[in-house]
Amino acid sequence: MTQPLFFKKKAKQPLSIVLSCKHYKNQVLLQCSQCSEYFPCRFCHNQAKYDQEKDPKKQHELKTWEAKAVSGYKCGVCGNCQDVGKASCERCNSKFGAYWCLKCHIFENDLTKKIYHCDKCKICRQGGADNFKHCDTCGACISRVAFDTHKCQENTLHSSCPICMNDQFNSIEQSIFLPCGHSMHKECFKDLSKHKYQCPLCFRSFCDMRMNDKALEREIESTPMPEEFRSKKVQILCNDCQERSQVFFHILGAKCQGCNSYNTRQL
Repeated sequence: MTQPLFFKKKAKQPLSIVLSCKHYKNQVLLQCSQCSEYFPCRFCHNQAKYDQEKDPKKQHELKTWEAKAVSGYKCGVCGNCQDVGKASCERCNSKFGAYWCLKCHIFENDLTKKIYHCDKCKICRQGGADNFKHCDTCGACISRVAFDTHKCQENTLHSSCPICMNDQFNSIEQSIFLPCGHSMHKECFKDLSKHKYQCPLCFRSFCDMRMNDKALEREIESTPMPEEFRSKKVQILCNDCQERSQVFFHILGAKCQGCNSYNTRQL
């Protein structure tokens, strides 16, 4: 007797598809040395074992670039488990990824990411080795387009993004450098620049504010202060040039006597 359609077994899905990961396109699982469990990548591991782990004693992160952090690989094609050290399966010879780095345990089939390993950063980066140059002072790879003009900040990426507070140095999200030398994630900067013009760390302007300053100056000139405040003077500090000035008080703002910026604060 023929089985009803709803009793028929579903076709078995290939293991390489079942083990897919939104962060990397590859055919391998990494075994964490601490919990001995397999995950498609460190981000998947950290989400499960740190972000979603309710027991603080069990929380831990997988930092694949650290020695002996990864204890084994599982092939995403045939399921074979093996020791680290090879970029292909010992059983079926399937490559784990078109790009591989056995130092960082990264495998990737999407070559458009242009992943490369920086020996000075000691981790893999995206964007292509030809497009970046390592800055020893900043302790990170800087775009060659901005390298000659960027302002160095010692180990600037070895800190959390001031907007989302997530790690920058080991993040897959691109970071950008502001004129002051501080850095943040590119997407965080896009959101910030919609309503702010100051670096959240040092308050220096990160864009040309001359047009806005002229508009503010016209508004100040057309809005005189009440008689009792017209002779009042205050001390101000310019966030852009760090000059101190003594100027007449106005509720709308105060202009730096050094660089003419209105990005000032009262002392």
